[in-house]
Amino acid sequence: MKVVYASTHEQELKIKELIQTLYSKVLPLYFPDEEIKEFERMQVLHTTTRHFEYFGTLKEAYQVIASLQTIISILELPQLDEKYEGLFVKNVYTLQEFGLTFPFSFSQFCSSKMIKDDVLSIYTKAANEILI
Repeated sequence: MKVVYASTHEQELKIKELIQTLYSKVLPLYFPDEEIKEFERMQVLHTTTRHFEYFGTLKEAYQVIASLQTIISILELPQLDEKYEGLFVKNVYTLQEFGLTFPFSFSQFCSSKMIKDDVLSIYTKAANEILI
């Protein structure tokens, strides 16, 4: 008999939070709003209940979380270095194994000029909110 621990609701929330971080903090550094809107239409990193069934165990959910965190960490570096390409590719492959679409190559981010300083995008979170 083998005991398998199911993923928790908190892990599912963490995965959704990391995907939101990619859309709101990382992708606007590299792509204009029109392209990000197209990524949403193409369902890049879109999750459904079917996806959470794919990574239904603790181990699998942690693999997805770790892959998302690693990709975010690499892409948030001030200067992308080719020494991270293997790590990037490995983590993209892990996401694809669990049915998450992430159709980017490392070279796409290297060739894209990182938009510096204050990124103005509809996808970034507002620094403050005014209630009227």
